[in-house]
Amino acid sequence: MANEKAVSCLYRKPNAVFRLICFPWAGSGSLYFAKWGEKMNDLLEVHSIRLVGRESRFEEPFASDICQIVDEIVCVLLPVLQDKPFAFFGHSMGAYIAFMTALQLKEKHKLEPMHLFVSSATPPHSKARDGVPEDEKLSEEHIHSFILNLEVTPMDFINDKEISQQYLSRLMADAHILHDITFTAPSEAILSCDLTCFVGSEDIVEDIEDVISGSFHIHVRPGNHFYLMETSNETFIMNYIIKCLEISMLA
Repeated sequence: MANEKAVSCLYRKPNAVFRLICFPWAGSGSLYFAKWGEKMNDLLEVHSIRLVGRESRFEEPFASDICQIVDEIVCVLLPVLQDKPFAFFGHSMGAYIAFMTALQLKEKHKLEPMHLFVSSATPPHSKARDGVPEDEKLSEEHIHSFILNLEVTPMDFINDKEISQQYLSRLMADAHILHDITFTAPSEAILSCDLTCFVGSEDIVEDIEDVISGSFHIHVRPGNHFYLMETSNETFIMNYIIKCLEISMLA
C-alpha cells in the first residue's frame, strides 16, 4: 500500500522492457506524468512519484527537507526497480529529486538508472541556480510573486483563483525545500549513467554535465520553464526517451 500511495502507475505493462520513473515539479502531483503511460509504446511502463500533501496523500504532512523525500522514494522504489532496467525523468524541482534519488540508490543499493533525463533545472551545486526567497520572506505574497516572476508553475494554476489557493500551500512547502537544498560541487563525476537535459529556449540551465561520467546531451525546445506542456515538445521528449532506451537494447 505504501508503494501505491507514493508511486502512481495508471497503465500497467507487464511485458514492458523498461520502467520510466517520473518526478514532479514544485507544487504538483503525479497525474501529469502518470498519463504519459498511455502515450508511450509497450516497451516502457511509466511510474510517477506522488509526494506527501497532495492527491490521495493530501492529509499527510509536507516533507521537511529533500532528504526526507528521497529516503521515502528510495524505500518505495526498491521493489519496483529490481527486475527491469529503469530510467528517471524529472522536471524542475523533480530533476533535483531524481538526481538525489539516483545518487542514494547508487551509494546504498548499487542501483543506477540507465539514463537520467532532466528538464528545466540547474544542478543544486551551481551558483547559477535561481535563488529562492529567504525564509523570512516566504509569505504567500512573496511566493505568489516569486512563481510569477520565475514561471515555476503553469500559468493556468495562477490564473484560476480556486486552484491557485489549493496549489499555494503545496508550492510554499516545496519552496522551503528548494531554499534549503545544499549540495557540494563534486570533484569528479558521481553518476556513470548517460544524461540528457531538456530546456525551454526562454529558460537558463548551466553546469548540468558536471555530475555524470556518461554521455551528455542537451536539447533546447521553444518555450519557457514549462515548455514541456506544449504538445509538440512533450511528444519530442517522449519520443526521444523511447529512442534512447531502444538504442540501449542494442548496446
